[in-house]
Amino acid sequence: MFQIKTKWDLSVSHQGLIIGVYDRPAKLEGFLAEVDHAFDGHLTELFKNNDISGKRKEVTVIHTLGKFHIKKLIFVGLGKEKNSGFDSIKETLGSVFKQLQKQKFTEVAVALDSFVRGELSVLDLAYALGEAYNLATYQFEGYKQKSNESEKHIKEMTIYSELTEPEEIYAALMVGSIYGQATNSARTLVNLPGNMLTATDLANYAAELAKKYNFELEILEKEDMEKLGMGALLAVNQGSEQPPKMIVLKYDGKDEWTDVIGLVGKGITFDTGGYSLKTKDGIVGMKTDMAGAAAVLGAMEIIGELRPEQNVVAVIPSTDNMINGGALKPDDVITSMSGKTIEVLNTDAEGRLVLADAVTYAKHHGAHYIIDVATLTGGVIVALGEETTGALTNHEGLYEQVIEAALEAGEQMWRLPIFPKDKERVRSSKIADLNNSPGREGHAIMGGAFVGEFAEDTPWVHLDIAGTSVTKRDYDLGPAGATGVMTRTLALLVETFEPIK
Repeated sequence: MFQIKTKWDLSVSHQGLIIGVYDRPAKLEGFLAEVDHAFDGHLTELFKNNDISGKRKEVTVIHTLGKFHIKKLIFVGLGKEKNSGFDSIKETLGSVFKQLQKQKFTEVAVALDSFVRGELSVLDLAYALGEAYNLATYQFEGYKQKSNESEKHIKEMTIYSELTEPEEIYAALMVGSIYGQATNSARTLVNLPGNMLTATDLANYAAELAKKYNFELEILEKEDMEKLGMGALLAVNQGSEQPPKMIVLKYDGKDEWTDVIGLVGKGITFDTGGYSLKTKDGIVGMKTDMAGAAAVLGAMEIIGELRPEQNVVAVIPSTDNMINGGALKPDDVITSMSGKTIEVLNTDAEGRLVLADAVTYAKHHGAHYIIDVATLTGGVIVALGEETTGALTNHEGLYEQVIEAALEAGEQMWRLPIFPKDKERVRSSKIADLNNSPGREGHAIMGGAFVGEFAEDTPWVHLDIAGTSVTKRDYDLGPAGATGVMTRTLALLVETFEPIK
């Protein structure tokens, strides 16, 4: 799809040429001067009269009226140079690609050097462009009857740059593109309805990834879980007609199985709440309760493509949370794989139960560090809103690396505390080791602290994406629906990870 060229040739046809504009130039130079000459000096006049705007995300389209072979000049306002960081540029590019998609462009060129300012290199911008294009133009096709009209989208993109070698630009474009495409893979999984994505379907998807990228694959069936004593996952599955799956993918990026990063993703394919039944409004959308599993699988896709020198084990506990005559009940006591007993006071606090066995099993596979990702609590939405992921940890050094990866990925995160009294509340049951629902106060903290009981002394970070996994409205880098949040953060963490001494 991408072509890299270093020299301009106005005899080459393009449907559109995308040009970044920070401010009104005093003098048109380089390729803009060539364009201005071919355009009989009208470009200079347009800049002088402020008819071409540098205001952030403002797009000015100039029809060339046959003066040369580029049909439209697409000037993209980038705002004030001091405010134009990586995330700002990426969002702006996403906004432009959305507009071009609506206008049914099939081919464009990009004057990449026109976006370069300050600390942003041409390689940074190439990465941002590759990621932004995939993220912004994503659509979930759904199940409506298709019209006979063929869909049009950008199939070819020519990148013009004189600032570095074409091979380096192409590599940066492809890495950004891989990050964007894998996030889209996660989005699609989350957007699938519950009857189209059961635990078995999720396991089959993981098996396809394993085959494509030569991952080691293990899928535990119900009988395997019974032998291993995975009483927490099995308890959640009691009300379901669908068999549970414990899905494991292992990637060997080193010669020895050391410094293993464990990625654990909640895979509840539909959550009724069980006997602690959700409301008629609250139950809608619960197909997305496997967004943590989707993020982990998306991250594994990036890892499979880029092959970083790290060891990773991905563990996904998957089932739906349904109701029948044998379903888990409030007041039941269950025994997890770790041996810890749990008093269940809320069957809608099921995510922490399946994560309990998954975290234990990740340690069984030699995980030295654990990051779990889950749509765990409504409490995190009350605390942090719908654009910030909540985080808890038992290890400062690991958390610092996670937050740095999140900042680089442009995914907002905020840390919540775990104090000794929070742990006491989780351990407050009079008849079991733990209580799965010690009250609504500090709900997000209680959910994360419960999972931390199973991490024990293993460095661990918990990411609650209940608010950030979906969005109700379109935005610059995607449509309404699943966001694929934390896919890029997890992959960047693996790529940049430094073992903790």
